[in-house]
Amino acid sequence: MTIILPEPIAAYFEADGKDGAAVAKCFTENAVVIDERQTHSGQDAIRQWKTEASAKYRYVSEPHTVDQKGDHTVVTSRLTGNFPGSPVDLRYAFTLSGDRIARLEITL
Repeated sequence: MTIILPEPIAAYFEADGKDGAAVAKCFTENAVVIDERQTHSGQDAIRQWKTEASAKYRYVSEPHTVDQKGDHTVVTSRLTGNFPGSPVDLRYAFTLSGDRIARLEITL
């Protein structure tokens, strides 16, 4: 089943398989990412977060559900890889600002 994602979110999942710089370009200058109870603010911190995560783990992310909740778009994605607990379904709560992501919170 193919799901339709808003363009900035589709760009994020596409960039996720590349590198930290590609991911950071999907975000606004002052964006915030919350992942594993850590907050990463601004494009430089987001680039560093994604670069470190990609160096630590290899995984494939397959979005399978999308829900609109107020001004948030929540995408559930199956991650399979070399990390503890694989595979796992993660929830990505996106807040968009124009054609970029202003906030992303990743939870179980």
